[in-house]
Amino acid sequence: MRFQQSLFACVAPALVSAITPPSIQGMSIVFSEDFEGSAGASPKGNVWNIMDAIDTNNEVQTYTTSNQNVQISGGGTVQFVPRKSPAGTWTSGRIESKGSWTPAPGKVTKIQANILLGDNPIINKQGLWPAFWALGDAMRHGTQWPAAGEIDIMEQVNGLLTGYGTLHCGSSVGGPCNEPIGRGKATAMPADGFHVWGVTIDRTNDDWTKQTISWTLDDNTFSTVTGADINDAPTWSALAHSPLYVILNVAVGGDWPGAPNLLTLDGYGSMMEVQWVAIYSS
Repeated sequence: MRFQQSLFACVAPALVSAITPPSIQGMSIVFSEDFEGSAGASPKGNVWNIMDAIDTNNEVQTYTTSNQNVQISGGGTVQFVPRKSPAGTWTSGRIESKGSWTPAPGKVTKIQANILLGDNPIINKQGLWPAFWALGDAMRHGTQWPAAGEIDIMEQVNGLLTGYGTLHCGSSVGGPCNEPIGRGKATAMPADGFHVWGVTIDRTNDDWTKQTISWTLDDNTFSTVTGADINDAPTWSALAHSPLYVILNVAVGGDWPGAPNLLTLDGYGSMMEVQWVAIYSS
């Protein structure tokens, strides 16, 4: 099995120390994951659900629990690797945190991850859709999408050097989040290397209309939505006052990117690799 295309590709796994999330002045880490472990192992079963049998957005992949699709690299990262079979069917990986975290009133909450995307050329990434996002825990208790709230922290489609931060909320058509498209903004993203993507939920103002959700790339803010922008207290509460769980995955196909084509490559050059995930609170 190949454990390359990584920052640590030339370092023996036994010699690698995990890269832990950085400290942020004035904030405490309430959750962190540094993906230590042996090459080919699964992510920690007491922390993550390794998902399968998910059918959404007209995606063409099947999510599996196989280490061909989601694995610890042995170099302090987790890798999500889309695979295409000789018959032309696609598989990929998706994990969801078992825990969920509620942005505390009067506090600032940050959800961040350090992410590397595979180095296949753009022309060979049609239909690929890596993502780092948070979903309202109410989804696990019967609330329907998008009323449960969704914060997409980083999405990329078709290998283009554009990252997206998006909210999904309210009703399934229209509403404050313009469903099913969502309410989002794009930012240019670097072509290579690890980069920190994050969302900040600021509840320091008692007036919910002045509270904010902001998206960052390498600590530079590229989008902000206020409670006043959403202009609906229950909807804002679902997004900014309610428990969220974290999801990491690489989808293939679907309504947004469209289907993969004959030039789309699988494997490590099309993967998403994550060095750490952290949740901070002031």
